[in-house]
Amino acid sequence: MGLIETIKNLFKRGGYALAGESLKTINEHPKVNIDPRELARIQRNISQYEGDYPKVEYVNSYGDKKKRDYMSLNMRKLSADVLSGLVFNEQCDIYVSDASDEDENENTLKQAHEYITHVFEHNKFKKNLSDYLEPMLALGGLAARPYFNEDNNEIELSWAIADAFFPLRSNSNGIPEGVMKDTTIKVEGDKTFYYTLLEFHEWEKSETGDDLYVITNELYRSDNQSEIGKRVPLEDLYEGMEEQTYIKGLSRPQFNYLKPAGFNNINPHSPLGLGIADNAISTLKKINDIYDQFWWEVKMGQRTVFVSDAMVNVHYDEAGNAPTEVFDPDVNVYKAMHMGDDKDPVKDVTNDIRTEQYISAINQSLRTLEMELKLSVGTFSFDGRSMKTATEIVSENDLTYRTRNKNVYEVEQFIKGLVVSILELAKFYKVYKGPIPSFEEIGVDFDDGVFQDRSALLRFYGQAKQFGFIPSVEAIQRIFKVPKKTAEEWMDLIVEERTDMDPMEIETFRNSRQFGIEE
Repeated sequence: MGLIETIKNLFKRGGYALAGESLKTINEHPKVNIDPRELARIQRNISQYEGDYPKVEYVNSYGDKKKRDYMSLNMRKLSADVLSGLVFNEQCDIYVSDASDEDENENTLKQAHEYITHVFEHNKFKKNLSDYLEPMLALGGLAARPYFNEDNNEIELSWAIADAFFPLRSNSNGIPEGVMKDTTIKVEGDKTFYYTLLEFHEWEKSETGDDLYVITNELYRSDNQSEIGKRVPLEDLYEGMEEQTYIKGLSRPQFNYLKPAGFNNINPHSPLGLGIADNAISTLKKINDIYDQFWWEVKMGQRTVFVSDAMVNVHYDEAGNAPTEVFDPDVNVYKAMHMGDDKDPVKDVTNDIRTEQYISAINQSLRTLEMELKLSVGTFSFDGRSMKTATEIVSENDLTYRTRNKNVYEVEQFIKGLVVSILELAKFYKVYKGPIPSFEEIGVDFDDGVFQDRSALLRFYGQAKQFGFIPSVEAIQRIFKVPKKTAEEWMDLIVEERTDMDPMEIETFRNSRQFGIEE
C-alpha cells in the first residue's frame, strides 16, 4: 500500500470514528430493520443445527452440584439431510434453449447454454448447491450471488446461509434489496480480530431515469466475536475493493434468495423463510430430553455390587504380610460397605436399564416429528429399521414425495434466477455477448428417474400419442426430459430408421405399437 493510500485510509478511519460508525448487531445499521425475534430464531436454529446445548446440572449422591454434557439427537440436521437428498442431486441437468423455431435465436441461446455450463462447472455449482441445501432447509434460508473475478475474468459464486443474509426491502414478488455478511478472522500479534464485510445490494434511479444497481461495501473490525465492531477502510483487508459499484442493464437483483417451501407462520410479515423444524421445537426438545435421559441411564447402569469392607480392606498378619487381594484392582464393579455380622457379604444392586421403554418413547416422538415436518410415517426410526426407499415413497403417493415436490419448485426458481443473474453480470463485464433468456427458456431436470416409473410414463404417453392427444416430439420431451431441439433430432432419426425397414418389419412395428410386444 502506497503512502497516499495510507494517508487516505487515516482520513477515512478518522471520519468513521467521528461519525460514530460502530455496530454491536446488524440491526444497529441505519439501513437494516429486522424483527429481533427473527434474528433470535435464526441464532437458535444455528445452535441446534450445530448440536450446541448448555451442560446439564445435577446433584450427586453427596449433594454436590455437578455438570455434564447434554446428549442430543440432531434431528434438525438429519431431517434436513433426508429432504435435501430427495430434492436435489448432482445428476440434475440445467440447460438453456429457445422456445421459438428460428435458427438464429436457437444458435444465440446455444451460447447462453454453453456459457452457463462453463460457469457452473467452474464453480462446482451442483456439488455446492447439494451441500448448501441442507443448512438452507435446517436454518430457513440461503442466498447466492455471482461476482466478477478480475484475476481470471471468470464469474464466480458467493454463498450465504441464513445468518449471513438479511433483507432491506421486500414485496410480494420477493426481496429486491438485501445485505450479505461475511466474517474473516485475522490474528495480529497475540490478539484475534474479527472483520465483518457488509455488502449492500440496492436500486437507485439515474439522472436519465434508468434503474441502477448499486453494491456498497462496508468493513468493520472487532476483537469481540459477538459484535460487528467499528468501521475501518476496506483496504485493511481487501486491497483494491471499491466502496461502491454501479451496474446498469439488470432486470433483477444480483443475489438470489432460496427458502423452504411454505409460509412463515411464526412471523407472517417477514420475507425470511422458516427452517423445516421451526414448528416442531417442542418435539425436538422432547426427543433430545428422552435420548439424554436414556444415555445417562445407560452410563449409570453399569453393574454395581456391594461387598463387605472386610473383603476389600487390607489387613496385615503378625509377621507384617498382607493377605492376597480378593478382587482385581482394575475392576470398579465392587463397592465396599460395612455390613457388620451380615451372613451375605455380597449384594448385587444393579438395576435393569429400561431400554424398551426409552426406545418406544423416542419412536413415538419421532412419529409426531414426521407429522409436523410433513414427512411420511416410517421416515425416521430409533430401533434399527431401514428408512423408506425412493421407490416406496413414490409408489405410495407418499407425503414425503409431495413435500419434496414443493421444495423442488422453490429450488427450480432459484436456479433460473441465478442463471439470469450470471448472464446479466457477465454481459455487463463483456465476457458474454449473447442474449438473456427468460425463465421459460431455462430448463431444470431434477433427474426424477428414481421417483418416476418410466415404463408407466411410456405407456401413458404412448396411448396419448396413439389417440392423437399429444405430438411425438412433446411425448419424447416429457418422458426423457430433453430439450425440444433434441426431441426433434430423435424424431428425425426414428423416421429415418423406419424408412429403412422392409415392409414386414414396418407391419411388426405397427402391431407392437397397437397391441404391445408379445411375451
